[in-house]
Amino acid sequence: MDPARFEDIRPYRDDEVRPVLDRLIADPEMSRALAHFLVPGAARMLERPVAWLVRQFVRFELRKARDVRGVQEVVEKYVGRIVERTTSEFTISGLDSLPRDRACLFVSNHRDIAMDPALSIVAMFREGHETSRIAIGDNLLTKQFATDLMKLNKSFVVRRQAGSRREKLAAATQLSNYIYHSVVNDNEHVWIAQRSGRAKDGMDRTNPALVAMFAMTKDKKTPFAEFWRKLHIVPLSISYEWDPCDASKAKELYITEHQEEYRKAEHEDLGTLARGITGPKGHVHAAFGTPIEGDFNDVASIAEEIDRQIIGNYVLHPTNLIAYQMLYGEAPDLPVSYPARPWHPDEHETTRQKFEKRMADIDERWREKAIRAYANPVVSRLAYE
Repeated sequence: MDPARFEDIRPYRDDEVRPVLDRLIADPEMSRALAHFLVPGAARMLERPVAWLVRQFVRFELRKARDVRGVQEVVEKYVGRIVERTTSEFTISGLDSLPRDRACLFVSNHRDIAMDPALSIVAMFREGHETSRIAIGDNLLTKQFATDLMKLNKSFVVRRQAGSRREKLAAATQLSNYIYHSVVNDNEHVWIAQRSGRAKDGMDRTNPALVAMFAMTKDKKTPFAEFWRKLHIVPLSISYEWDPCDASKAKELYITEHQEEYRKAEHEDLGTLARGITGPKGHVHAAFGTPIEGDFNDVASIAEEIDRQIIGNYVLHPTNLIAYQMLYGEAPDLPVSYPARPWHPDEHETTRQKFEKRMADIDERWREKAIRAYANPVVSRLAYE
């Protein structure tokens, strides 16, 4: 498979890193964007000096980076600090049992634009694994500096804005080939969400079309079961005690239901990205499943197995059971947290009060949708019990 076929979607190579970094540092738009991100309330008259300080800071931090690993070492340091500041605890399970001598295709549930893949990278760093290439939609790459930042961090492009049916087929074929090439030929891990877009309703379900896309690379002679074993698919569950974007997700769901189309403001995804990064998340857990290596002979059975593992490994938090109780009157006897412990409602009264106040602050028109998003992981678990 000719690697030149992936030129327009692949991450940057080591030899490209330094020139791209120099371009980024010189880009005033990136400095201004980071200034607004770091100091959102800064007055307009402070914009230029803050942006100048940001540029000097970025130049200093990246002065020694010469390859992708060097960039990721800097990124991991700051993502690690974000995790420390925005979570009460970050726990990991399952990663220590995965083999270190071959690449995996991590198919993950998707709740947050940036933090889902970022947390998987932090987890892999901490457990001594090589990090993964990351599938990211072109809707997030509306600016050149954003594209550069993502592709420096091993991200490759999923072209969601392809126009005609023929263009969409070509994009899907290229993506399928690139994922296979990464895992099987380059021995590089890949992270991809189980469906396009975040699960705004808290229902983590794999789109069978995603699995069908994986299979576009398979030749006619290779049996399905053998092909899946080559891809080494590992389901990944990431759960947040608190979702920084819960109100905005609920609003989008409500408006979509009551209008023909939810129209995002310009660069709205980048604003959501910032909120997801900086907002408090409470306890966060990343649960890595086991490689799918059984005799699965079709797309539907693989999608079902991914769902089974993602839902079964998903760590429930007290907020999930509190939300379920608010909707249905009584919470089921399911374990919470990690390590798992029995659910005793009277032990979480402070969390209940905080949750009820948080929900009360959300517009009453879409408040129930926010509550359901927290409750639905419990609904999913009960369906698989």
